[in-house]
Amino acid sequence: MKSRTEKAGNGASGKKALINISKKTFIQVTALLLGLMVLSIILTYVIPKGEFGTLPDGEVDYASYTRSEDRPGINIFKGIFAPVLVFASGDGLTLIMLSLFLLIISASFQVMNDVGGIQALIGSIERRFKKRQNLLIAVLALVFMSFGAFLGLFEEMLPMLPIITALCIMLGLDSFTGFLICIISCGFGFASAITNPFTVILASEIIGVNPMHNIWYRLIIFIVMYLLLLGFIFLYVRKIRKDPDKSLTYAHDLELRNVMAAETEESGGSDTEARTGRTRWIYTVFLTVSLLLIITFSSVPALRSYTVVGLIAYFLIFGIIAGILASGNAKKVFKSFLKGLVGALPTLVFIGLAASIKYIFEEGGILPTIANQINTLTAGGNKFAIALIIYLIVLVLEFFISSSTAKAILIMGLLAVVNVGLSKEMMVLLYTFGDGYTNVIFPTSPVLLISLSMIGMDYFKWIKKSFPLILVNLVLVILFIIAGVAFGY
Repeated sequence: MKSRTEKAGNGASGKKALINISKKTFIQVTALLLGLMVLSIILTYVIPKGEFGTLPDGEVDYASYTRSEDRPGINIFKGIFAPVLVFASGDGLTLIMLSLFLLIISASFQVMNDVGGIQALIGSIERRFKKRQNLLIAVLALVFMSFGAFLGLFEEMLPMLPIITALCIMLGLDSFTGFLICIISCGFGFASAITNPFTVILASEIIGVNPMHNIWYRLIIFIVMYLLLLGFIFLYVRKIRKDPDKSLTYAHDLELRNVMAAETEESGGSDTEARTGRTRWIYTVFLTVSLLLIITFSSVPALRSYTVVGLIAYFLIFGIIAGILASGNAKKVFKSFLKGLVGALPTLVFIGLAASIKYIFEEGGILPTIANQINTLTAGGNKFAIALIIYLIVLVLEFFISSSTAKAILIMGLLAVVNVGLSKEMMVLLYTFGDGYTNVIFPTSPVLLISLSMIGMDYFKWIKKSFPLILVNLVLVILFIIAGVAFGY
């Protein structure tokens, strides 16, 4: 019987794309999302239909709701072909940009990997922090969490995942640790929002409150959630340090190590050190500029809507140029770029299926009915119960509507015209809690599915492993809600 190492090593002879989704993962996630699609179609025939009113300027009036008694459920053909039709809907442009972003980012980092850029960058970091790994983990987790909390970044961090995972592997850790440091930290920051423009700022603007008012409470939440996540990361790291076989991405990482070792051997020669130095300098500039672009686009209101478009153009053009400058081999660069594109194609299926849920609800006319129930459920009653009900409603809607902007307009627009006995700051906090943490839990989050595929982990394994973190997080969120209501936040 072959050992675990031998089994994993046998498949490492060929170089695979950075995003390489296994058949098992693809089938599991696709089946799950298809099941949700079928359920959504059925619900359009069960839940009463309705529609929102229209304001004089043509905008949707979320405070006005009319029941549509004679409207049938979604056309069955529209339901079946929703994953395709959704790209022609009102959310289509956003989905197309997200898809292009994923493809171009994947291709650019495939080039970076194949020309030795990742190895060149993380080599010096690995040497400097080999004896201070815990400090490096804590700092990186704080940085990525701050990106989410202050700038509202999440999907924009996908380009950083291959670099952080490669760094963790070189430090003797694994891809899952890199996933926690990069994506999960950023997701926690997005939820523990301080000035997140897509949740705190937008929701505050809609409901009419100063987003900086009582910011101290959100800062406390941020610190507590950072410590929670850091504790989870360190517990996992301690376990795999004692026994590397317990790594959740063992086979995937063994293959990566073999590929990285082969690439290092191929790049041997008298000019290796000079070439590595040049490659490190090229990609240091390349990634520094990309981070500056992310910060600039996210910080300037006039540019915020063009963040993804700007990054697509940057990584498409300069990703290829950097590869050619580093390797001096244009043919190799374009071949790697194509390999990265092909490797990311299956994830487009996930995006289409996940986005189709909201499309089905809208086309079936039940989204206004569901939203209208918010008014009914929060009319009068105990403040604590109302707060928890609103939080639960946002959680449910998050499962079907992944867009923070769409939910903010829908939910905060309704809450702005009702009197539920809670402060406006508390309603923004409830929305932020409900919208944020689910981005790293629900299977309708394309970023979660994509990042899991990049580290070779299936969704159900992630849920099983993260259950203690999710449970403690939920308890803390409820305690923060109760405490906020109690002292009148």
